[in-house]
Amino acid sequence: MKPLGEVAVFLDHLRRPVKSNERNPGPYPYFGANGQQGTIDGFLFDEPLVLLAEDGGHFDNPDRGIAYRISGRTWVNNHAHVLRARAGVDRDYLYRVLENFDARPYLTGSTRAKLTKGSASRFPIPLPPLAEQKRIAAVLDQVDTLRAKRREAITLLDDLAQSIFLDMFGNLPASARLSDLAHVQGGLQLSGTRSSLPCEVPYLRVANVYRGYLQLNEIKKLKATPQEIERTRLETGDLLIVEGHGNPNEIGRAALWDGSIDNCTHQNHLIRIRVDRRHLIPEYLEMYLNSIAGRRHLLGSANTTSGLNTISTGAVKGNPIPVPSMDQQRVFLGRLEQLRRTMRRHRTHLAALDELFVSLQQRAFSGTLWDHDGEAGAA
Repeated sequence: MKPLGEVAVFLDHLRRPVKSNERNPGPYPYFGANGQQGTIDGFLFDEPLVLLAEDGGHFDNPDRGIAYRISGRTWVNNHAHVLRARAGVDRDYLYRVLENFDARPYLTGSTRAKLTKGSASRFPIPLPPLAEQKRIAAVLDQVDTLRAKRREAITLLDDLAQSIFLDMFGNLPASARLSDLAHVQGGLQLSGTRSSLPCEVPYLRVANVYRGYLQLNEIKKLKATPQEIERTRLETGDLLIVEGHGNPNEIGRAALWDGSIDNCTHQNHLIRIRVDRRHLIPEYLEMYLNSIAGRRHLLGSANTTSGLNTISTGAVKGNPIPVPSMDQQRVFLGRLEQLRRTMRRHRTHLAALDELFVSLQQRAFSGTLWDHDGEAGAA
């Protein structure tokens, strides 16, 4: 183990911020804490480097990454530390060590977390011989490439599903309000006063609901009364809508509940829709609300008071929707299910690759990925 300050040179004195309204677009990428933020007509660096977030990084969720690689002619602002690997240190290996590093014990600042140069310099970096560093980086790069290809395949399948939807229903005008054909329900508010309530149940939160799918690897629990549980208990086919909670990119994110957790409820930042199945198929409504037209209506009804972007239960109830015949919806559902079977296989494989990547990281940086002869250890 060596401190980061001994395995890399900080080039922070060379970086320079430029306000967006003063930045002339050009051929060179302009980087900040979390990646490229645009282009510029000049450059400050021209070599392979590692950038490490200084402030504004994903420090509370390092799985999203707090470091990344750059090369060629680039410009970096003052929100990212600029690191040049020293002799005997592989740049790609250094990036992989720092990519998901848990920097929380090293942060300062009460309102905005900041990773100072002095604190970052103390990061403990495992440093095997250079040849081994390169082998470790190559293995992690290979797995990461597979992960990227799976994500690309999932995106293409989702795009295809949207194309089928638009081909079938893109010109259909809105003919009803959502409340005419569904029951719309808010969720349970989280608070410290719940600790004395008699029942404990699992609940879904914003982090579990994405556009068209659920992420259920972390399910939390809360205390509630039997009446609250009865009112908010989810049923298979319920549609969950993200109210936004300040983030315009999250507004209206919709996914169907799959019934995989018994007695599951939902928090108040998720709005539940339970459709009248005589008139609507839940999968059709999910696809509509995640479509460009559906998202436009939800965004148009968002509350922007005090800078927040949220949609209310009342706004969802009043959302206009097109209502095709049940025969048309069933045809669409059949086509959608074919795509989603393939998509589920891709998501399962991606989850396995994510687990493999984390395992390889842990083994690599603890010295167990390679045996004493420099060959790959047993998988």
